Amino acid sequence: MDKPRVREVILVEGRYDKNTLSQVVDALILTTEGFGIFKDPQRAALFRRLALERGAVVLTDPDGAGLVIRNHLKGILPPERVKMAYIPAVAGKERRKTRPGREGKLGVEGMDRATLLRALERAGATLEGAEAPRSEPRFTKAALYDLGLTGTPGAGARRGALLRALELPENLSTNALMEVLERITTPREVAELLGE
Repeated sequence: MDKPRVREVILVEGRYDKNTLSQVVDALILTTEGFGIFKDPQRAALFRRLALERGAVVLTDPDGAGLVIRNHLKGILPPERVKMAYIPAVAGKERRKTRPGREGKLGVEGMDRATLLRALERAGATLEGAEAPRSEPRFTKAALYDLGLTGTPGAGARRGALLRALELPENLSTNALMEVLERITTPREVAELLGE
């Protein structure tokens, strides 16, 4: 099975994530060494340089630790050169572990090939031979409000239903949700998913 080539550097949490992803795509995949990125200015500088040169895709686990690492990377990397890839929150444990992690969710290493490829595609990773993503934004905070996903009674339940339907983590911020929706769907498709 051919592995698609990804132009951007892909940033993951640990070596098991890197190993799993390297079986799915041909790309430069680097690890944050978990929370090690917080105390490693040389690694941070390397990530910044590579993001400027090639672009970067951040792919962390859908748990609290993954969110903290993702947010740290957002803060140290040039925002216009970073794409965020998300995997769904799936209950379970990785095969190599004797018990699930603290939140009981599978991480990057526990995801199947199709899920990882879909996450990269949705993020807008440059896959060999793929079309460049559109630059005209379709989703704004006003659009989310009009769809009843923020600022309205029942918005939390509607957001939860949408996130489950799209297999996205439940802890996405409004800005992250807009970014993901922009890459994977249209306002009309979201309205249809929500039963309107």
